[in-house]
Amino acid sequence: MGGALGRGPERGREYAMNEIFHSQDGALPKPTEGTLVQRTAGTSWQESDTEGFLVKPLHEDPDSGHRTWLMKVEPGAYAPLHAHQEYEEIYVLEGEFYDADTTYRAGDFAIRAPGTQHIAGSKTGAVVMLVFSRAPKDA
Repeated sequence: MGGALGRGPERGREYAMNEIFHSQDGALPKPTEGTLVQRTAGTSWQESDTEGFLVKPLHEDPDSGHRTWLMKVEPGAYAPLHAHQEYEEIYVLEGEFYDADTTYRAGDFAIRAPGTQHIAGSKTGAVVMLVFSRAPKDA
């Protein structure tokens, strides 16, 4: 953990969250046939480079850039202004998670366009599913 991100509002700092949420150990590859299953209840949360943000990688495909993760946000954790190079889909499983404009609760879904500047944090703690995917090259 460590670096430029941590707890408490440090608004105004820009940071490429992609460097924080880099490829993690334990992610399943793209199946070549059939179904791959990961039993996440028995896997540990992994530290990210952002204090208070822990991840469980579920799936990563380096060819397409698609990544699916669970992210646990500890109470009081905060990430200042940053952006991702991919689409970011967020589904809140437990607790509350916020950005500058909205508080998201269990059952809420949001999707951000690549390059969208935002903050992230939780006052009470949260577990969210994150899906990152690259924009099509020729739309």
